[in-house]
Formats: sequence, C-alpha cells, structure tokens
Amino acid sequence: MQACGSSRINRGFGSLRGRSAPRRGFSLLHVSTLSVLLSLMAGCVTCYRGGTQMSSDLGATLDKRVALARQYIGVGDWENTKRNLELAQEVDPNNAEVFEAFALVYQSTGEFEMAENQFRAALKAEPTLSRARNNYAAFLYSQGRYIEAEREFYRVTEGTPYNGRRMAFVNLGLCRLQLADDAGAEAAFTRALSMDRRNPVALLEMGFLRLEAGDTNEAARYHGTYRTVSPQQSPRGLLLGLEIADQTGDQDALGSYELALRNLYPDSAEYRAWMERQSR
Repeated sequence: MQACGSSRINRGFGSLRGRSAPRRGFSLLHVSTLSVLLSLMAGCVTCYRGGTQMSSDLGATLDKRVALARQYIGVGDWENTKRNLELAQEVDPNNAEVFEAFALVYQSTGEFEMAENQFRAALKAEPTLSRARNNYAAFLYSQGRYIEAEREFYRVTEGTPYNGRRMAFVNLGLCRLQLADDAGAEAAFTRALSMDRRNPVALLEMGFLRLEAGDTNEAARYHGTYRTVSPQQSPRGLLLGLEIADQTGDQDALGSYELALRNLYPDSAEYRAWMERQSR
C-alpha cells in the first residue's frame, strides 16, 4: 500500500563532532515534522480492506479525510488533525500511512508512547513501507535509543529502494557515530556519497573521520568539496576548517576560520568547544 504521489521523507541535521567537540551533539538530517506530514499526506491514499482494493467511494472518503487532516496540520491544529485521521481510520482501520501520520502527530505533541505505538502499527500493517521505518528510526534516535535506531536505519538501506534511501545512509552514519563505530559510519557515508556526491553532511563527517584517522589531505579534500556545495558554512563546517588549519599549521586559514566562527556563531557549541581547547 503506497500513497499516490506522496514524497519520501528524510530526517536530521548537523552535529558536533571532532577532537574539540563532543560526539553527543548529533541530530539527524530531517525536515520538520510539519513538513514531513504535509508531504506524507499530499497525495491520494490507496485503500485496502481484507486484501481487496476499496471501492472508489470509500477511497474518496478516505482521501477527503486525509486532505482535511493535511489542512489542519498546516495551521498546527493537532486536535482536528487527529479527529480527521480517526475518521479516515474508520474507513480503513489498517492503513499503514494513516498510522504513520498519527505517529508523526503524536511525536509533534510530545506523546511519545502513542507515537511509538503508531509507528509499530504502521510497520506491522506494511513492513516494507521504508519511509515509515526511516521515520521510526529517526524517532528512536531522538529518544537516545541509538542501537535500535541503527538497526532500523540499516533495514531501510537494505530494503526496497525509495527516494530517501541516500539520506537513510547519512542517518545510518550519524547513528553509528553515536555508537563510536567510526568504520561503520565511514562505510555508510561512502555509500551516501556514491548516490549523491554533493551531500553536505556526508562530506563534512567524512572530513572529520579522515582527520581523526590522520589523513589531513583527504580531510581537506572533503572539506573543500563541502565548501563548494555549502557556501554559507555551518559552525561545524568552520570547525572542520579550524581543525585542518591547526593540523597543517596554516595560520592565515586558522585566523580566518576562527574569526568567522566567532562573528557568525558566537553562541554555538562549536565556538565554545574551540575556545575551551585554546585555553588549556
């Protein structure tokens, strides 16, 4: 069962890593839950009951309820969103995409036990729904359950291909970094870059990994490519530049990156970590 025309979803973001910053700063590459939900529910939902496709009338009723839920999501009206999803569920009680939408709504409202129950229901109804599994993995990651999250992300990358698969590899890499599995993380980021050689997060994390492995030239190469795809560098990107300049003794670059980090991101964890390191 698949949503007609619905886009596949990624989740997550930049992170803190490297010798001068703690590993535990990672969060996943994602769009906001609101955007996830709007994308998830943008198309029609194919409906099945008892293994038989529903009539067009029932399908139209389900689509209407999903469309109304989508409107309420757009204005952050979670109660009316839930009400319309409940009515959609009356039409098709075992619709995996409705379960997934419920899960994301509950995650948005901080009802985490309910969110997990709905994610599990979605995957029980349709185990091959990779987007739901990816979002469930991101949920587990957000709860600090990295071992479980890594397992689910791995299943996404090994499962039926979907549009967000390359980002699932990035998320798998970030998850493995939390588990101190640098070799596994590097393998995941390499796979992500084989599908999207301009992915900024994979480039950045490969830069840090290569730097930590003592391969400054490769770290600089990854950082250089990262700079071409992300002209407006993140604090983490500037931190990698600082680390490389420090290793190579390039005082001009060191001063330039430090100035940029101080001026652009004075309150960032990266800047604080760098300054603490300099004061030792």
